[in-house]
Amino acid sequence: MTSEIALFVNPTAGRGRGAHAAQPAASALRAAGFSVRTVLGLDADDALARARQAVADGTGALVAVGGDGLVHLALQAVAGTDTPLGVVAVGTGNDFAGTLGLPVRDPAAAAGRIAAALKEARPAAIDLGRVNGRWFGTVIATGFDSRVNDRGNRMRLPVGRFRYDLAIVAELAAFRPLSYRLTLDGGETREVEATLIAVGNGSSYGGGMRICPGADLRDGLFDVTVVGGCSRATLLKVFPRVYKGTHVDHPVVTTYRASRVELVAEDLTAYVDGERLGPLPITAECVRGAVRVAGAG
Repeated sequence: MTSEIALFVNPTAGRGRGAHAAQPAASALRAAGFSVRTVLGLDADDALARARQAVADGTGALVAVGGDGLVHLALQAVAGTDTPLGVVAVGTGNDFAGTLGLPVRDPAAAAGRIAAALKEARPAAIDLGRVNGRWFGTVIATGFDSRVNDRGNRMRLPVGRFRYDLAIVAELAAFRPLSYRLTLDGGETREVEATLIAVGNGSSYGGGMRICPGADLRDGLFDVTVVGGCSRATLLKVFPRVYKGTHVDHPVVTTYRASRVELVAEDLTAYVDGERLGPLPITAECVRGAVRVAGAG
């Protein structure tokens, strides 16, 4: 393995934490004997092109310094290759790193762990999902939560987290159960009235909401969480339980496991790894061992 590492940096992650984290991460990697070059892009497309070029050039690892959005971008460059992925998690959510038990908002510790794993040649292979041509590591969100994202993204004010709190209130006021068609592993199609359906390769999204608490990154299967059609009052009781993963014990919630999931619904957007994917329908497949992550347990 080459001793050169590509540091893939999002300077705006976590309100500037990405830029601040790059230096201590690079210092820790250099102290471990690696040479480091930084990969930055003018925008997401340019950044991905540069990351793919670094992989094609034979970099020893692609180390993403940022949040789940940058990890999502990095996965498009390394999935299905022999190039290990490292994660220095300094974003807002950091669900991918959290699911893998990686250090969060401690760039020196994260880089040290990556360096140790690379030196010992023991990056851990984990599953990824693939949906509509894109790789993902955590969760596909559809339904109430994706509509909150849609509304929040349309709002210019207020800024920060409060904008999404207002979006939740507005969506609750307009809330109606949604009609889905759900097909698992090519079997019988189910007609489902649901508040939301989440497809989890990993267990959490949104900064620690354990929507698919039983998801295992090495079992070759998605966990599918269906929150059935319910009243606003029931949703207000169920949704806060997602932080502990106990919502799956509520009678309105049903869970499944499958390696292939097809979802069809009208006028509904899907988000993946916190990024907008596009409108349904979607077909997602779980791919075993699609990426090697340096430092994962």
